[in-house]
Amino acid sequence: MSAATLYLDHAATTPLLPAARDAMLEGFALWANPSSPHAPGRKARAALEDARARLKDLLGWSGEVVFTSGASEALALAIQRCILPLVAVSAVEHEAVLRHAGDARRLVVDPLGLVRPADCALPGLVAVQQANNETGVIQPLAAIADAARSAGGLLLADAAQGAGKLALPDADLIALSAHKFGGPVGVGALLVRDWAMLRPTGGQERGYRGGTENLPGVLAMVAALAAGAEWLDRAVALRDRLDAAIAAAGGVSIAAETARVPSIAAYRMPGKSANAQLIRFDGLGIAVSAGSACSSGSLKTSHVLQAMGVAGANEVIRVSIGRETGEADIDRFIDAWRELAGA
Repeated sequence: MSAATLYLDHAATTPLLPAARDAMLEGFALWANPSSPHAPGRKARAALEDARARLKDLLGWSGEVVFTSGASEALALAIQRCILPLVAVSAVEHEAVLRHAGDARRLVVDPLGLVRPADCALPGLVAVQQANNETGVIQPLAAIADAARSAGGLLLADAAQGAGKLALPDADLIALSAHKFGGPVGVGALLVRDWAMLRPTGGQERGYRGGTENLPGVLAMVAALAAGAEWLDRAVALRDRLDAAIAAAGGVSIAAETARVPSIAAYRMPGKSANAQLIRFDGLGIAVSAGSACSSGSLKTSHVLQAMGVAGANEVIRVSIGRETGEADIDRFIDAWRELAGA
């Protein structure tokens, strides 16, 4: 009998937590539209607003919250409705930002994938992610926010990979996605420091987003966030174990010299293309990826690794750890890596 599949692609999506599933089922029982004025609608509205308050409390956020279908919609809403035009994005942003970037300036990154805060002193909207979805590199957002605001600008932070794992960044607009931290797919939020930063469009969510609110999804998202992130200390130890083993086997850990979100790491296997590695790992029952889930099916070299100037960028894969990952799982991956690297 073949071994069970080892899932190490939690940055793409991670399993729905039992607490989130239970909360979602409770939400389905509140089937009325939260915008309806009758008693069932008011009950659903009360549950939605309670969830909004709990989300803010869990995140330590004093601003406003717009519930969305995920981080991609939240980012699009922020860029399209911000009172300031988008003037710059980091060269390593997720495609969800880059597809809306147009002629905005691309902020160069150093070999570790870091943006220079001084480059962000611009009088407009600047978009820089909290943690990179391919390498896990954490940007110095406090200094970046200071630079942007000093020039009269605002900072938009994609926190899809950081929310639920890292402290909320210092930013004016923040996007997050539930399915990255144990909630369901199809729900997320845009955090807004001040309503005056966005132009309303009418509809739901205080006029800032149209469409019936996804109450079951929102309740599940809040429940997942409430589950906490105590597992991240273990994730750090597992990733350190993996870093050391990869180096000993002749591999390269990308940007290991700088701060990374504990759950994500990128590794180069010299002489073996990422696509060939994915096929071999999959054959061994191990699920990893090359780049983000949105681009891993493409034969294109990662724009993130290209921006960083990584040698052998087409030989890099991403390994991402979840709360279910254990030491035996990491050891199994290491054994497979050694087998492939020596083949």
